[in-house]
Amino acid sequence: MFEIDRIVRTALQEDIGLGDITTQATIAPGTVARAELVAKQDFVLAGIDVAREVFNVLDASVAFEKLREDGGHVQRGDVLAWIKGEAGVLLQGERVALNLLQRMSGIATHAAAFVKELEGTTAAVVDTRKTTPGLRVLEKYAVRTGGGRNHRTSLYDGVLIKENHVAAAGGIAVAVARARETAPHTLRIEVETRNLAEVEEALAAGADVIMLDNMDLDTLRQAVDLVDGQALTEASGGVTLDTVRGIAETGVDLISVGALTHSSPAVDISMLFQ
Repeated sequence: MFEIDRIVRTALQEDIGLGDITTQATIAPGTVARAELVAKQDFVLAGIDVAREVFNVLDASVAFEKLREDGGHVQRGDVLAWIKGEAGVLLQGERVALNLLQRMSGIATHAAAFVKELEGTTAAVVDTRKTTPGLRVLEKYAVRTGGGRNHRTSLYDGVLIKENHVAAAGGIAVAVARARETAPHTLRIEVETRNLAEVEEALAAGADVIMLDNMDLDTLRQAVDLVDGQALTEASGGVTLDTVRGIAETGVDLISVGALTHSSPAVDISMLFQ
């Protein structure tokens, strides 16, 4: 909850600054208004409680009645929530609430589309750290809301040895051995590989998860056969809705998709006074 409060307060300060001069110039103090949040397209909802928090931070007396829950599929024209309070407060919170709600719902909708493409396979779609700075907790929540899974949250909660780590350490075997010596036993050790030779090296070093980066489908199949269940396999690199099914059918366990958080289009939601 602390992270959400921080995000909301930072966003409000950014938007309001020294004051909402338009509202101050046009709306009489004490004017009460009632507004509704309306879906302008079909999507998976995520962030309705975050939107409520925006108005709560501005004025705890604002009434916010949510009519839809996160994770639900909403249709164009659906009313998501009713809001009642001082008109100036509603206007000051409008853009921040909509920005966060539209962004989060866009990610959830995109994640749900990937999950649907994987139906009938054993693979799971996961996100990455390619998130909007400052919004990671919200964006990763949105991925889960859409049915996807989270990769590591930050640098502190998972060991992922990538090509630059390997180069600096002096090889995959050395990097994995050092990680084993220092990382807590509760953390898995994942190694990024670019070809079958590196897959063999990571496997021999005892990696728990092997990332198969930017490999074609034939190489992915060979890598999965080579690993043969001795470690989890994760396909990564330029995955799209058009390619994810074929990747899943190679037998990989996980498919990481950076686009879930860096390229999901925001959905369209309006706040309208009644």
